[in-house]
Amino acid sequence: MTTLKIKDLRSRIEGKEILKGLSLEIHGGEIHAIMGPNGTGKSTLASALMGHPKYEVTDGRVTLDDEDLLEMEVDERARAGLFLAMQYPSEIAGVTNSDFLRSAVNARRGEGNEVSLIRFIRQMESKMKGLEMNPEFSHRYLNEGFSGGEKKRNEILQMMLLEPKFVILDEVDSGLDIDALRIVANGVNELRSPDRGFLIITHYQRLLNYITPDFVHVMMQGRIVKSGGPELAHRLEAEGYDWVKEELGITDETAGQDA
Repeated sequence: MTTLKIKDLRSRIEGKEILKGLSLEIHGGEIHAIMGPNGTGKSTLASALMGHPKYEVTDGRVTLDDEDLLEMEVDERARAGLFLAMQYPSEIAGVTNSDFLRSAVNARRGEGNEVSLIRFIRQMESKMKGLEMNPEFSHRYLNEGFSGGEKKRNEILQMMLLEPKFVILDEVDSGLDIDALRIVANGVNELRSPDRGFLIITHYQRLLNYITPDFVHVMMQGRIVKSGGPELAHRLEAEGYDWVKEELGITDETAGQDA
């Protein structure tokens, strides 16, 4: 079974420790949601897993199908099947969306197994239609001049074309209106599979109205402090995080700091 295992992960940025012994195990077919107040390390977790050079991993172990993820370069992690839909997708002038996407797909498939141009175009156009994206977006420079919602749909388009083993969605719902949220969620649900796991990082339960998680985790102090089912997200939405802090004896002064 496809499995992502995170054990006692510690990471720091500019000398400040953010992740403080985080552990989590995700199997194919599962959707895990991580929620938590601002400044608890949620986005740091996503960046550390993907290998962002600003985030130094100081301890712990991460494996993807028993392979040491932390020993891989960023491109190797992507080829191994890890995908990150970023909170703030980058703009790249001079590179069209279609050229970027086809290059990413072929890098994932490997030399000698590249997708033909005709097949790629058909796949891209089909996925764009499902995401209600203007076909002209394939010819525009990557994310340049895209609205926030258009960038997020483009991230989901990448995910659908790459078909990764594990998907990390870092606040993909931020800045989306209801219609865009529904479309993005439909794209995620379309890729649900026994062979694919999801880690959804979000502040709000509203995304989880469209994507039903198997597990919900609360993150504080740079680690996961409480886990449950979808009902946990509903309680957090209704009552906030104070009851978790009170239950676990966590104060604002002891809470971790995100970056």
